Amino acid sequence: MTLLIHTLVSFASSVGFGIITNIPKRTLLPAGITGAVSWVVYVLIAGATPSVILPSLLAAVTIGLVANAFALIVKAPVNVMYIPSLVSLVPGAIIYMSMKDFTLGQETAAQQGLIKTLTIAISLAVGFLVAEAIVRPLRKRLMRALKRTK
Repeated sequence: MTLLIHTLVSFASSVGFGIITNIPKRTLLPAGITGAVSWVVYVLIAGATPSVILPSLLAAVTIGLVANAFALIVKAPVNVMYIPSLVSLVPGAIIYMSMKDFTLGQETAAQQGLIKTLTIAISLAVGFLVAEAIVRPLRKRLMRALKRTK
């Protein structure tokens, strides 16, 4: 039941952020699905490992793969689906707490939070790179396959 709630809330947050950033209406549903799937991957992996790197990395790879597939299907730029799908994974609360700790003079806690934020950000970036490296050689084949099905 908890995983279902996670899925629904992440879908809603991705669609909501897509509306706020004014992405085309035809891409809202794919962006929401991409965000929900990636968050489920994040939650499942985060529950299985104490690391912050692996869940973020695999969730970013998931966004990259699913968003690329949807981009081909709806004929939209993949970045239109990347941005709303990524909103659930951005470590905003961690960076906020780090800045609060810094302003309160708690440098050690602030440094730990900033390092954690940078670690998550780098793992997200690497995840997108891995997904693009997987999709790039397959893109032409996928486009041909989609044309045949229509």
